[in-house]
Order: sequence, then structure tokens, then C-alpha cells
Amino acid sequence: MAEQEKYYAVERLAELKAAILRQSKAMVVNRAKVEKYREADIAAAKDCYLELKKTKTALEKAIFDARLLLMEVEEYELAGLAGKLSQGLAGFDLMSTNYKSVYDVLQSFALRIPAGDTVNAKVVGRLMNQIKLGYYPTDPANIDLMLKGITFPEGMTTNLLDPCCGCGKALRQLAQGNNCYTYGVELDESRAEEAQTRLHRVGFGSFFHSTVSHEAFHLLFLNPPYLSVLNENGGKSRHEKRFLIESIRCLMHVGLLIYVIPYYRLTPDICRVLTDNFDDITVWRFTDVEFQRFRQVSVMGIRKRKATEPGDTLRLERYAVSPDTIPSLSEMPEGRYTLPERAVEVSTFKGEIFNERELEQQLRRSDSFEQMMTRSELDSGVKHPLLPLSIGQIGLIGGSGMINGLIECEHPHIIKGRIVKVVHTENEEKFTAEGKHMGTEVREVVTNKMIFNILTPQGFKSLT
Repeated sequence: MAEQEKYYAVERLAELKAAILRQSKAMVVNRAKVEKYREADIAAAKDCYLELKKTKTALEKAIFDARLLLMEVEEYELAGLAGKLSQGLAGFDLMSTNYKSVYDVLQSFALRIPAGDTVNAKVVGRLMNQIKLGYYPTDPANIDLMLKGITFPEGMTTNLLDPCCGCGKALRQLAQGNNCYTYGVELDESRAEEAQTRLHRVGFGSFFHSTVSHEAFHLLFLNPPYLSVLNENGGKSRHEKRFLIESIRCLMHVGLLIYVIPYYRLTPDICRVLTDNFDDITVWRFTDVEFQRFRQVSVMGIRKRKATEPGDTLRLERYAVSPDTIPSLSEMPEGRYTLPERAVEVSTFKGEIFNERELEQQLRRSDSFEQMMTRSELDSGVKHPLLPLSIGQIGLIGGSGMINGLIECEHPHIIKGRIVKVVHTENEEKFTAEGKHMGTEVREVVTNKMIFNILTPQGFKSLT
């Protein structure tokens, strides 16, 4: 991972803490200004009210963002309080006179936000390890529950893709006994090498810099890192969203998505991507022990043509604040989703980083060696000129030695050609413009002479 791609939850929480403290104070000040001008200067009062409304909107967003990051650093109690404050603030009457109690609650909440040295060191260390390519493989028991809800087509091979496959265990479990061909991409080299022992094809390096066929996979299994990072351009982004957007194009239409994320990551932007690209979306939480540990859910849906009209995201968004309403994976009906009966070849699959085993796979699928051997046979075969050779061409070939040796014909003979240099002098008489003789110029001229020595049954001959 690039040096500039660093975990920033702690830094961002410090920013949000300062913003909530500042904006809660600004709300009180702006409300007081509205009261001050409402009788004497209605235009000034209106301006102050608009500023108050703007401050409240910014405050709501800061609390929402803080809730997400608090979940990320495992401050679940404080994240729950943020959710309640966000709901309460959304319904708060700006013309209320009860600002002091609201101000006190917001200030108290902001002061409790961990930042800098106050963040749990163990949590930060775990998250930093995750950035250093640590990962959390999907629980096998929950994979079995997902499998129960999937029907694989009979009599054909389906293609399965995992863009961040780790050691390949999850995808191998999904494919086992179901006539599947498995493809995985993994950033960490040691885990990618282990994945090669379980999956059919493994691309080394970043999925974002790999080349994979579009619309070629029947099932896309996606359990991405749940990280907020600084990307190559210095902007802030989330890996679980980027993986979703970048990998959708690999899934064929009516193919199945399995998207494993913490429930609180069902934010409006993620829900928008899901509803715009998938039909029949369901959300299932992991079984109790696993859900308590990692708060994971499995979002499943069938890929559709991208919607021209925005779909309703509220149903999915509600799960982010009401995890108790999410059904368990153990409740998923058998055969809930069916993979498409459509045979497709994955024509392109290249990881970012070269590795020998993947090269071997590519060469097996290529006709390069066959073409190379065909050319070799042509080179070793008897060749004939397309047109009769001219005297000059015969001389060049003979002088180069290419026709040395036995010539099998009506009168067999042995021929050997060679070129020798011949030096002779030339005299040129020189005269002035008036015709007066100035003398004789002597110069040496070097020419090439072709000699063919021929041995015949009648004796030796030399041709020049």
C-alpha cells in the first residue's frame, strides 16, 4: 500500500470534535441574533435565521460522520449516542427557546469523542495492522448459511470472483462441489501464494490495477477492507465503496453479489450504488457471536442494467441505525437466489504483479507455442524461390557460401563459390581547357571477382 494511503479516523475525529463544539456554540449565537433583530430589522433577522439553519445542517452532518468513525474505532456506546443526537437534532425546532439544554448535551458529547492520545491504543493498533494488509476472513459457518440460499446451475461451470480473496478460503468454500471455476485477486504476496493452492487463478497485487474481463462472472463475493483512507491524489475515500464500484462491471447481468460489510457501513452513498445496480436486494446479519465481534452483514442482490431513475434507498439505510431489524443468515430460505444458466469464458485475467504460475496459466490458454513451432517447421523445410534467380542474385548467393556443397542433378557435382579482390591500375590523361597536355594520372581500382570452383566426374573446372 502506498505511503500516502494512511488511516485517518483519529485525525478526522479530532476535526469533527472541534467542529461540533464550534457549531453548537454558533447555533446559540445565531438564535440570539434572530431574537435581537426580529422586531427592529426583519431583513437582518432573516439572514441570521438562514445562517442558523445552515449551521444546524452542518452540525447534523458532523454528528453523522462522527458516528461512522466511532464505530470504526469500536466506541459503540458513543456511536449509539451520536445516532440519537442526530435524530433529535433533525426534529429540533430552530425557533425553540430551549437552546441551553441542547447546547449542553452537544458540548458534553463532543468532549467525549476520543481523539489523539485518548483513542484506545489497542483499537488503533488493530486498525493500523489492517492497513498493513491485515484482514478478517469470513467465518466458515456463515459461508455455509449463504451457500444454503444459493442454487447453482446443473451441467455447466460457473465463474466465481473475489477481488480481495486473502488466502482463498471463503471462495473455495463457496465453490466446493458446485462445478465452479474460482478467480481471486490479493494484494499481499504471501496470502496470494497460499490462495494459489486453493483457487484456480490468482492475480497478485491491487485489484484496482488488475485487468479482468467484464460481465464474465456468475457470482461476485466481496469482503473488502473497511477503511477510510487517503488515496493517491490526497483525497479521502472508503475502500468498501471503491471495491464495490470497481468490481460491479465484472459481474454479469443477473449474476449474484455477496457483499460483506459492517451494518453501519450501509450509508446513503453505499445504498445508492446498491439500489442503482441491483434488484432483489436482501440484508442478512451474521450469527450472534460473529455479529457481536465484527457487526457484519451479508448484502445480496441480482445485478441489473443501471437504473435511469434513482431507487428508494431508505429501506437499506434504516438497517444502519436499526441493526436489530436485520434478519439472521440462519433465517435465509433455501435456494433464495439462483445463478444464471449462461456459460461464459473469462478471456482476460491479469493481476497487477507478474507471477510465474499465472503466466503458466496464460500460456496454456495461448496458441503462441503452436505458432512458434509452426514457424520453426517452415524454417527447417525445403524452400524454393518464388521467381527464377537473376545472374546477380546467383552471384551473391554463391559468394556468400550458401550454395556450397553437393548439387544433386542429372550431372552431380560439387560447387564452392568465393569472392576475391582484384586490383588493377587505370591511366587517365589530363589536359587544360586550352588543350595543353598536363600529364598522366595513375590510380588503383579494386573490384570483386566471383570464382566458382566446380568438381565434376570429368574433372575440376573453375568459372569466373
